[in-house]
Amino acid sequence: MINMSEENTFDAIVVGSGISGGWAAKELTEAGLKTIVLERGRNVEHIKDYPTANTHPWEFKNRSHLNKKEISERPIQSSHCDDTNKHFFVKDIEHPYIEEKPFKWIRGYQVGGRSLTWGRQCYRWSDLDFEANKKDGYGIDWPIRYKDLEKWYDYVEQYVGISGDYDNLPHLPDGVFLPPIPMNVIEKHLKKCLDEKYTDRKVITGRVANLTEFKKGRGKCVYRNMCSRGCLFSGYFSSNSSTLKDAKITGNLTIRPYSIVKEVIYDEDKKRAIGVVVIDKETKEELRFFSKIIFLNASTIATTAILLNSISKSFPEGLGNSSGQLGHNLMDHVINEGTYGIHEGFIDKYYEGRSPGTIYIPRFQNVSKKTKNKEFLRGYGIQGKGERENWRSKSSPGIGLELKKALQYPGKWKISLGGRGEVLPYFENKISLDFDKKDQWGIPLVKINFKYGDNEIAMMKHMTKASEEILLNSGFNKVQSYRSSPTPGSAVHEMGTARMGRNPESSVLNKHNQMHDVKNVFITDGSCMTSSGCQNPSLTYMALTARACNYAVNQIKKGRL
Repeated sequence: MINMSEENTFDAIVVGSGISGGWAAKELTEAGLKTIVLERGRNVEHIKDYPTANTHPWEFKNRSHLNKKEISERPIQSSHCDDTNKHFFVKDIEHPYIEEKPFKWIRGYQVGGRSLTWGRQCYRWSDLDFEANKKDGYGIDWPIRYKDLEKWYDYVEQYVGISGDYDNLPHLPDGVFLPPIPMNVIEKHLKKCLDEKYTDRKVITGRVANLTEFKKGRGKCVYRNMCSRGCLFSGYFSSNSSTLKDAKITGNLTIRPYSIVKEVIYDEDKKRAIGVVVIDKETKEELRFFSKIIFLNASTIATTAILLNSISKSFPEGLGNSSGQLGHNLMDHVINEGTYGIHEGFIDKYYEGRSPGTIYIPRFQNVSKKTKNKEFLRGYGIQGKGERENWRSKSSPGIGLELKKALQYPGKWKISLGGRGEVLPYFENKISLDFDKKDQWGIPLVKINFKYGDNEIAMMKHMTKASEEILLNSGFNKVQSYRSSPTPGSAVHEMGTARMGRNPESSVLNKHNQMHDVKNVFITDGSCMTSSGCQNPSLTYMALTARACNYAVNQIKKGRL
């Protein structure tokens, strides 16, 4: 029996409050829609709930390291968190999933989601990315091109505040930037060397969502480099500091934490979704919320899990799965983890603060005929950072006074480089549900089956070799690479599983991020991605979300939704 009331009925439901969910909340509430955001984790109030933001290393019992018990509770997450930020990562033992093959599913269940701990790297896609599937035949063609998204990139960049430089690279379009975070002397040295020695690669300033100017109640980044603990100055972009805050100002927003969405309710007569079933995380009570439109932004794997669990007469294999593609084509970014080198020069140079800025070597493979690589398709970019060795990283022999003196002075200059490469959309890489194994809320466990193909392995080897070559050719010594084959999922860029496409027979979403089968359901988190590119994807999620919200609101006004 459907029990709709004023308390549980809204114009829009947004599932998830991370980067894309926050944007959906902002855009829909500002358009006048009464909107409820359902977040499965606890509430996190901006600034108030950042308990370690001002804690010094020596104030942590284990100097920021997790103890054995904390690691045993987080066998997956512990590779990406420590004692300073563990409260923004889930305990794996409370939220299990099944790894049919090793895959790190890194999660943050709280209001703001992973927007509190993201890497903040922001790069636009170009048609080199949007046309890739069509040109080489892996995956299906994207239903959009760069021109469809360009003005939405502008829109979100102006709001988010992205520091960067204008580099005039066709395959990595410039955006609307704040002044860049300056390179330090060793990063400038690397840039100069690449300009002199290479024609196909260059070093640019990393484009990051850290403010270099004051912006609408948000302060500038103060170079503490403690972003993953939450920023007291709102110096970096998160849902908590920005989109949810502005959505709340409209008076149209309701946020309900501890709300685990179990399934989407499909009305067989109306041929549309009418709401969602929620399990209260604390009381385990089952609740229902209703709305005209639903935006699923729970993150790639979680969103698709909800759809797979939304079974009806019309959709026995999951809501909107008439194509049979739901859950398939899971992607991430392949990474080689790291290469570093030491430079003996510039000992009289230093810097102020702990800059969150980075350098970036944009993709230089398979960009043109001249850069065609015979070992793999598509390509990778290299992110890096230069700094002086410090008390944590340099070797400081001795004890007592001798050790104290040694720790007072910085070590040599060091640069670390790490590749991020495109993963092809393989049908075999997928998520599914185990209906015989359920979590403590009675929801089927997610199963992940993913492995890299030969293309990704060749790319990984190449990025390590290229990183070492770049540093050796730039005067660095003691060049070494480490962890050359990290577990899939380590990039925390999972994408695909409910892809966009032109044809309902081979895709789940159309060019507006709207389900082919159920027109009032929109998906704009990473699950909508048709390919993975090699750029960090969050900026594209944000642009797609703003664009889809605009479309949905217009359709409502025209009486089509």
